[in-house]
Amino acid sequence: MTPKTTKRPDGRANDELREMKAKTGIVKNADGSAMFSFGNTVAIAAVYGPRKLLPQHLQNPEKGKLRCYYDLASFSVTERKKPGPSRRSSEISFVTGKALEPVIRLDNYPNTVIDVYILVLQADASTRCAGINAAAMALANAGIPMDEMVTSVSIGKMGDIIVADLTKEEEDFTIEKNGKEEKAATDIPIAVLSRSKKISLLQLDGKCTKEDVKEAVQLAKKVSSKINQVQMEALKKVK
Repeated sequence: MTPKTTKRPDGRANDELREMKAKTGIVKNADGSAMFSFGNTVAIAAVYGPRKLLPQHLQNPEKGKLRCYYDLASFSVTERKKPGPSRRSSEISFVTGKALEPVIRLDNYPNTVIDVYILVLQADASTRCAGINAAAMALANAGIPMDEMVTSVSIGKMGDIIVADLTKEEEDFTIEKNGKEEKAATDIPIAVLSRSKKISLLQLDGKCTKEDVKEAVQLAKKVSSKINQVQMEALKKVK
């Protein structure tokens, strides 16, 4: 594959995102909720709180606590998935909280907890990123004070090229090496703060160089403004 010129499986340019959709207020009994999708990947998020944190010994008199719960619906993937949280979902729940915490004014809510539930309804890669985007919108929809929005996108390396918003097919990209098919895709989920452009999440699944990571971060910052625009347009439609 030749950098900068090779078309991706779905015909997108290297810096082109899939069609994005976003909506707020989709879970009526939640304090705030939202949906965000990248193409066939669809995630919803619901926020409950701030509310008193129990048991009492977990309370912090200086600030509140953010808890995130991420999971895939059993019907969201083609392969068999056991219902309930897994080791992977627990890890994604943790990093999602860390990606969102820097923008939330938790010191406004001592001794309380804000619970964020994220469920992926359809999975075609970039699920944690869609979940983070939905969660950030749901927090804003709930009226939680935030310094800026969080936007997330999966940047990938396919062979020698860096691309934005991987699909499942691209995650499984292979090349022939020594007569054998070898996986040649790297997934780099990144979360960018909308105004400061600081990075609140950067993970790496695969192999790449330091220069690749730098290019991935720059691409994430470039496309994050498009994601933020979709988020803000949905939030403005709230009645």
